[in-house]
Amino acid sequence: MTDRTDETENERGPNQRVAVVASLRPGSRDEAAQLVAKGPPYDLRDAGFERHSVFLAAETAVFLFEGPGIEGLTRDLVNDPARSAAFSAWGPLLDQAPTVAREEFYWDGATG
Repeated sequence: MTDRTDETENERGPNQRVAVVASLRPGSRDEAAQLVAKGPPYDLRDAGFERHSVFLAAETAVFLFEGPGIEGLTRDLVNDPARSAAFSAWGPLLDQAPTVAREEFYWDGATG
């Protein structure tokens, strides 16, 4: 089953998901966890997102964004100087530039 969007529709269209994957410098996971604990540096709802999760591993951070028109929402976020300036706190923790991972498969037990 390949379902690239959430079946739940709202007035703006179906929810979509995208992940931003960042490689952390060795030993920086605890500092990354402290940044995550502070919460997002901008209002997620105002930015148009429906859901947001952050996953941390020893040397990886994965930021999952969900909402209708997700490609445009994430592009708007990165291109907004005021909101994207808050990402600078992550700079010293990253081993390289983050990459975008687009959803290729999604399964929801409630819909299928």
